[in-house]
Amino acid sequence: MKTLILNGSPRVHGDTVSLIGRLVKALDGEYRIVDAYRSNISPCLDCRYCRKNKGCAIRDEMQEVYSYIEDCDNIVIASPIYFSELTGKLLDLASRLQTYYCGRFFRKEEIGIAPKKGAVILVGGGDGRFEKAYETACTLMHQMNCFSIDEVVCSFNTDVVPAARDKKALEGIDRIAGFLNAGR
Repeated sequence: MKTLILNGSPRVHGDTVSLIGRLVKALDGEYRIVDAYRSNISPCLDCRYCRKNKGCAIRDEMQEVYSYIEDCDNIVIASPIYFSELTGKLLDLASRLQTYYCGRFFRKEEIGIAPKKGAVILVGGGDGRFEKAYETACTLMHQMNCFSIDEVVCSFNTDVVPAARDKKALEGIDRIAGFLNAGR
């Protein structure tokens, strides 16, 4: 089993990363973490290449991510919430999923991605509103042919209690691992 984890956190040792760390310890099979802040992945330039061609005109690390998306069984999106949304760098990376959208709606092609299972992990110290970020994460997962998505895991009091000590969030991470390990 293969799991792709899209990490939207700018902090190398932050709350989001601590929850990802707990998850990967419980996952079966291999996993790949794509760090949106440290990857060489440009945002979509709206060049319209993918409206007529499979893939993307930009040649960077996203080419490897596309291969992993097509090959993996599970996808996890993990991000802090900034202004009720996923982080900007994660959205930059996600904009490159446009090629899958264009494949379906402009080129009228099967995109060749097997169905996947997924999960969303959201972290923040703010007001606890996660709905917009969760909706965005689910929309992105749908582009990657991931429609079986486990219940969202949130840790929203990180200004007071680090996510690594948030009992409810840790239980949620364990539940996600079980969900993803169960296979398709």
